[in-house]
Amino acid sequence: MSEGEQEMVGIKDVARQAGVSIGTVSNVVNRPHLVSEDTRRRVQTAIDELGYVRDESARQLRAGRSRIMALLVLDLGNPFFVDLARGAEEAAHAAGLNVITCNSGQRVDLETSYLSMLAEQRVRGVLLSPVESVGDRLQTFARSGIPYVFVDRKVPELEGSSVSVDDVAGGALAARHLLETGHTEIAFVNGPKMLVQCRDREAGVRSALADGDVRLSVLESAALNADCGRDAGARLLGMSPRPTAVFCANDLLALGVLQAMVGAGVKVPEEMAIVGYDDIEFAGAAAVPLTSVRQPARRLGRTAAELLIAETSTDRPQHRQVVFEPELVVRESTRVSR
Repeated sequence: MSEGEQEMVGIKDVARQAGVSIGTVSNVVNRPHLVSEDTRRRVQTAIDELGYVRDESARQLRAGRSRIMALLVLDLGNPFFVDLARGAEEAAHAAGLNVITCNSGQRVDLETSYLSMLAEQRVRGVLLSPVESVGDRLQTFARSGIPYVFVDRKVPELEGSSVSVDDVAGGALAARHLLETGHTEIAFVNGPKMLVQCRDREAGVRSALADGDVRLSVLESAALNADCGRDAGARLLGMSPRPTAVFCANDLLALGVLQAMVGAGVKVPEEMAIVGYDDIEFAGAAAVPLTSVRQPARRLGRTAAELLIAETSTDRPQHRQVVFEPELVVRESTRVSR
């Protein structure tokens, strides 16, 4: 054994030091109510002195069920997914489970790697917001036998439960609001088209504006972050004629656009009205509070976790598709003075 290495302390070592049987140590760790107080104290002293940590993976293997579920999301830099994770953790902890959170960064290769690792670790189940539904990686994961629930989207190609928001309705909500506030030159700053959420929000915008006398410009961004929003803002400033209103596929894009407008001296909302999507905490705290389409992020995560817990607690799971309706929250970035 090399210098600095230490042998793993096992349950036999604890039993030997405490002068009890291995079964008694097991009872102290797992069923302490079956052991007398004096014996519990003696065993616990041995555990503390030796630094014993029970082998949870072996215990789960014997029990046939892990106490860990995973959450694999698109972007942990987006506060929307942080709130979603909090909701999932609330439901998991209430059921005596823990959550590990993984970030794909909107990369298919990272998502594939995480799914492979989670299948190998035999987690209890996965809450999954996939990058895209095409390809065979999701079908491969489904064949692993690990239960899953899609969160923040539906994947019709695969059987399973899902929790999502009606993004087509959300896009239409934002577009109608801009119409109702008198705008006829409107831009939509979208994210990557491979994300179904982005495609659905654009579909909602186009549907709401189809019958109006409106010029719609669509700008696609490589990612749903503030840097891409600032880049989109620069492109909007260079357009002629310049739109008088912009709807962004999420709040981070909208906050980047807002920063570009303020930096260029463009008045919001007088010269450029701005609408975001998600209603993250920063939306209401912006220099010009941001109108946004609200998604119930925490409720999405909590509901998805509850579905997964229910499915993994029975031999005959019933798949459900839960769809929440979005809500428009109007603030100063589009508010018209009367």
